[in-house]
Amino acid sequence: MTSTPPGAEGNPSDGPHEPRPDRWSDLGRPPLNAAALRRALVRAGGLWSSLDVVPVIGSTNTDLAGRADRLPEGAVLVAEEQRAGRGRLDRSWTAPARSGLFFSVLLKPVEVPVERWGWLPLLTGVAVATGLSRAAGVDTSLKWPNDVLVTVGGEERKAGGILAERAGSDGVVVGIGVNVSLRADELPVPSAGSLVLAGAVNTDRDPLLRAVLRALEEWYGRWRAAGGDPGVSGLQETYAAGCATLGRKVRAELPGDRSLVGEAVAVDGDGRLVLATGEGVQEPVGAGDIVHLRGV
Repeated sequence: MTSTPPGAEGNPSDGPHEPRPDRWSDLGRPPLNAAALRRALVRAGGLWSSLDVVPVIGSTNTDLAGRADRLPEGAVLVAEEQRAGRGRLDRSWTAPARSGLFFSVLLKPVEVPVERWGWLPLLTGVAVATGLSRAAGVDTSLKWPNDVLVTVGGEERKAGGILAERAGSDGVVVGIGVNVSLRADELPVPSAGSLVLAGAVNTDRDPLLRAVLRALEEWYGRWRAAGGDPGVSGLQETYAAGCATLGRKVRAELPGDRSLVGEAVAVDGDGRLVLATGEGVQEPVGAGDIVHLRGV
């Protein structure tokens, strides 16, 4: 039994006609193999308890968060296309169908003090950068707190982002979006990039997703075993080593229409970016948008 892809319906009696454009017909963007992904990632004793792939959804974060109390930790929801994807600071995230990795995971770190849960998006950034570097063969770095950067034509471009949100009574849903095969004419903004534009040796989304989820499982296990301590788990040091923001002059756009300019000198134990201002004061920034003003 075969099914007709969305957008391909037609009346056979209409006679010869030009096929209508179909966002699912790009042979360079094959669908994910959900069964193979489950076999590779969902196992007894592992973090990932379920993995579902849907063709279209509004937001994987919204859907998973709405079911958080009914699901066990480790649920993974992947979408081939998101129509209401969200990023940090209420920004939208849009991309053509099957052009990237768009997924959310449900974590329930109940044994970790809640005040340390703020490290989860930074931890996820380390895992995403690590997994993509291994599987795609591209150099990646992180812009604080959790934008994934690649180099395109000698310029830093954002190829991925992360959004962590409290969900249910004891959970956190972490959403991840990565541009994989977006071409230059498909980029939503000039500052965006993709793995293919960065010269990736592999843009097959199945191994890319496996690599990211395995790296996330590894780092989450270390962090949780250390009670969420970023120093003991090695997370703070690893994040700092891969953070492209450190050592740069930056402008922090803060809540309340405030801004602060200084050199990013450290990431503290709470995951905040520490800026050294012109007055010689070191000020931690825990929320806001960071603009890189000059190179390292």
